[in-house]
Amino acid sequence: MSIEIISILVLFISFFGLLLLNVPVAYSIGISTTLSLLLNIDKMPGITTIAQRMTTGIDSFALLAIPFFILAGEIMKQGGIANRLINFAKSLVASLPGGLAYVNVLASMLFGAISGSALAAASAIGSIMTDRMEEEGYPRTFSASVNITASTTGLLIPPSNILIVYALASGGTASVAALFVAGYFPGILLGFAIMGYIAFVSISKGFSKGERATLLEVWTYFRKAFFSLMLLVVVVGGIVVGIFTATEASVIAVLYAAVLSLLYGDMGTKDFPKVLLSSAKTTAVVMFLICTSMAMSWLFSFEGIPEMISSFLLEQLNNKVAIFLAINFVLLIIGTFMDMTPAVLIFTPIFLPVVTTLGMDPVHFGIVIVLNLCIGVCTPPVGTLLFVGSGVAKVSVTEVIRPLLAFLAIMVIVLMIISFIPQISMFLPGVFDL
Repeated sequence: MSIEIISILVLFISFFGLLLLNVPVAYSIGISTTLSLLLNIDKMPGITTIAQRMTTGIDSFALLAIPFFILAGEIMKQGGIANRLINFAKSLVASLPGGLAYVNVLASMLFGAISGSALAAASAIGSIMTDRMEEEGYPRTFSASVNITASTTGLLIPPSNILIVYALASGGTASVAALFVAGYFPGILLGFAIMGYIAFVSISKGFSKGERATLLEVWTYFRKAFFSLMLLVVVVGGIVVGIFTATEASVIAVLYAAVLSLLYGDMGTKDFPKVLLSSAKTTAVVMFLICTSMAMSWLFSFEGIPEMISSFLLEQLNNKVAIFLAINFVLLIIGTFMDMTPAVLIFTPIFLPVVTTLGMDPVHFGIVIVLNLCIGVCTPPVGTLLFVGSGVAKVSVTEVIRPLLAFLAIMVIVLMIISFIPQISMFLPGVFDL
């Protein structure tokens, strides 16, 4: 057996073994990559190489957008923006059967899109909506399931940190601007699909509906939420038109959110140290994941793993539909035990050459891979949204699993639709010539 095959086996066996031992994902990636590189000591100095790859992996101007968008999300979470979006959403849909569940979805879509963070949406919206929904007769497990799945829409609707990570992993074949624009329709479709299932459950179980808001009340709540909603227009519009880059847009988002939160009066200057510390902790975790993931991604390229997998899929599954289904299945499995950031960085270089050979646009594949992993963050054992959503709803994970399954099935259906109807993702990039 050649040293290359042994190196690959050591990489995968050590990686999955460490995950089974509950070693954090970033450490599992770093340790397994180092072990594999040490087997190639005759070709390169392993320790030096992994240090170089980890350092150069985050040496990117585009990645500067991530810490700033994280900070903007933290400011919005603390700055009273969530309440204004919830009240505006409530004025629109609360009068429908199961109205508060629709409010949960719509508010999660708006807040997730504005903050760029599914976790921020799940914690901010879920902590407010769960108690309100319980008062109206909704089971807390149902409310948690709605909140968990609806929060993923913010990972598709721009600005989205994970789409920036994919743009980096794609090697420049997919621009941030094109990905941001491409995420709108899939994110909205996912939100509407979740609402469709809520309508079915609400009618069958007789969930209550609220009072219909008058046009004056809708206008009042819209006016109060207007400047929050304008952040989307400023950030995404500026990127698409070419006024500024995604990184520059992230800085503008921080300044906009800070000024808005201070004007709203829900956040004072004394709150900023706490917000900065929280965002710094989150940024450190994300960046360390990117460091180790970029090292593993480089090792895959060095060992020729993407070429091997590409050749295998194209030879063994010569049917285009079968290959797309196989890739989706693998990504769904990966998403259940790996965080989104390392999964995108590691598996994009593996699968992107395969799908582009079959004619899939890199931008379209970016939306597909992110939606796959959105499902993963809602499922155990590593589903961060599952744990956050259950935590803010004050219910156990095991209690949430049963009602959550139907929502996950809806998400898989939407995934298949988006995978095989590329126009949903590619229409807007075509309109803006991106």
